[in-house]
Amino acid sequence: MSNGPGIVEVAVPSPLYRGFDYRLTPAMSTPAPGTRVLVPFGRQRLVGIVLAVKTHSEVSATRLKTVSEVLDPGPVLDSDLLRLLLWAARYYHHPVGETLATALPPGLRKARPLSVSETHLWQITATGREQAARCPPSAHRQREALDLLCRHPRGLSRQALPVPLAVLKALHARGWIARLEVAARAPAEVAPLSPTTSGLRLTAQQQHAVERLRASEGHFSCHLLEGVTGSGKTEVYLQAINPHLARGRQVLVLVPEIGLTPQLVQRFGERFAMPVCALHSNLSESQRLQAWREAAAGQAQLILGTRSALFTPLKNPGLIIVDEEHDGSFKQQEGLRYSARDLAVWRARQLNIPVVLGSATPSLESLYNVQQQRYQHLSLPQRAGDAQAPEMRLVDLRGQPMQGLLSERLMHTMRRHLHDQGQVLLFLNRRGFAPVLLCHACGWVADCPRCDARMTVHQRRGQLRCHHCGAQRPVERFCPGCGSSELLGIGEGTERIEEALGEAFAEYPVLRIDRDTTRRKGSLEEALASAQSGRAPILLGTQMLAKGHHFPQVTLVAVLDADQGLFSSDFRAAERMAQLIVQVAGRAGRAERPGEVLIQTHHPDHPLLLQLIGQGYPAFAAAALKERQEVGLPPFTCMALLRAEASEAAHPRAFLEQAAALAAQLGTPAVQLWGPVSAPMERRAGRYRAQLLLQSAQRSDLQQLLNDWVARLDELKSARRVRWSIDVDPIDTF
Repeated sequence: MSNGPGIVEVAVPSPLYRGFDYRLTPAMSTPAPGTRVLVPFGRQRLVGIVLAVKTHSEVSATRLKTVSEVLDPGPVLDSDLLRLLLWAARYYHHPVGETLATALPPGLRKARPLSVSETHLWQITATGREQAARCPPSAHRQREALDLLCRHPRGLSRQALPVPLAVLKALHARGWIARLEVAARAPAEVAPLSPTTSGLRLTAQQQHAVERLRASEGHFSCHLLEGVTGSGKTEVYLQAINPHLARGRQVLVLVPEIGLTPQLVQRFGERFAMPVCALHSNLSESQRLQAWREAAAGQAQLILGTRSALFTPLKNPGLIIVDEEHDGSFKQQEGLRYSARDLAVWRARQLNIPVVLGSATPSLESLYNVQQQRYQHLSLPQRAGDAQAPEMRLVDLRGQPMQGLLSERLMHTMRRHLHDQGQVLLFLNRRGFAPVLLCHACGWVADCPRCDARMTVHQRRGQLRCHHCGAQRPVERFCPGCGSSELLGIGEGTERIEEALGEAFAEYPVLRIDRDTTRRKGSLEEALASAQSGRAPILLGTQMLAKGHHFPQVTLVAVLDADQGLFSSDFRAAERMAQLIVQVAGRAGRAERPGEVLIQTHHPDHPLLLQLIGQGYPAFAAAALKERQEVGLPPFTCMALLRAEASEAAHPRAFLEQAAALAAQLGTPAVQLWGPVSAPMERRAGRYRAQLLLQSAQRSDLQQLLNDWVARLDELKSARRVRWSIDVDPIDTF
């Protein structure tokens, strides 16, 4: 045992579930918990976070290593954020050092001292103000930047301008904008908003929701804001945010997708005439670090970002909003497998501030918490303004002539809407040209060599791609099995539908939006801007088009294949399918013109579809909750999933069998074990996978078992042959 005032416990990014003691040199000032330090760890030097200052250590003085460098003058993780992360490490049973590293922006994971913060602002010049109105329509990116800067004469940070840096440099070279190097700025002043500031008068339901949210200021409460698509949830957010900003408090808004971030940044910035601090993975390392530091200093009052933005430090927290709270993107699927939605509620409770979860299709977990009176329910059952809910109809495809996935009824309805100057949105959650390449002569199928999956044909690039592991190769010209040239693409993807639309509607431009067409940086923003402008009469895409976008000219939405999610071994599949159908249907009729929704299916009598069409999502959710309760599934029980993978097929099962035996030895009848079994896709990216499910009616019983069990899994002999992970509250059980 060693003693002395200069001992610190440090969490380092390693797979070990504990901190390590180090001593300080006499010349070092004692770092507070949350401060970064550089320490020797094995043969490496790693950036760790101080967990505690100690007066003694169980490690002998001769074995105690010395801190190499104290990197920060003060904590980079404040006490509240550090407490949140330590709780998350315990709840999700993830190594504490890796948990803390997850919360840091990439720039702070490196062994560099924190430099003095400066803010770079872009400000419009007099020449730029004159040129703003003269920008040609083709230069819409430049015009967007100039319009924003005209509305913010004090200047905007790089994060608040949703355009590529090249656009800003080009404007700067012309002298239309100036770059200002300024010291860290003070929070902007915010003028109070009236309900009519946006030109829209709040509905009675919106006004009630705003009043309830404003009454919750200054203490913890969780509100589920359930509003049909187009009901004005964002307007409620804006009205609820305003008093917090006016009092100098900070507001954190989480969104599920990067694609939603630029439009919200623009809308929030316009409303409050202040910079919006954006945090997402498309930013550069320096941009993310700058935004993170501005939030930590309280200079950024309005922070908007994706899942990881939850860990942004807040100096003066006032409100947290989770938009589209049902979205699976809020659940991290590797490393620290946390739910940003659930941790947002925990953080709001810790900070004693309100939190709002918003959705048109709330998750069954959130609706269950409303039933248990843990959350307060706010409802917006009607669309805002004069917009009416779209009329939804099922299209029975059985025995009908088809052109690809385009039925005659759909094409007739499309022509009617297009003739009336309406915009049409076609939804198919399957990209590529065809999901299967098959030999007509011998039946050979193009399989992925690394996965138990078929390769998808991407005809435009002449490639076969695996959508699970990313493997790709040129499309075969001849069958490898028999040499025949009769190779057929079977099934429909967005690329094939685009081709069919070009033949059937040659006079109307088609805009396809999916992962393949938006890989280039900035391409998604360009595509969404084009879609919103109405320049493309026909929109075609995957679920990228279904989440929160406002397309005012869309009058017809068609779900081309509603059968994909109707039959699945995953108990959450029906919930996801219902949410997706309702969300994409909500893109229709959002302005003054009425909307129409067609849902194509070979199963028009399926209970889920009939319930959605006849009674809406609330009725479906109520029935689904009742069914989950009867069969003992979440949210009425809780789960944890132990996954294992290895290059040899036998190793994952052997490890999980030993793990199951250990769990049975440590556990109680209150925790049930299911498996081990092979994963539904047993081989992925060349590795074999298996899983073991733990389930309990009481969360405390499950957590008690996990506390003892997870720490001992690495002691199993078979653990050295596999990669394993634990997923608490999994949203995917395959």
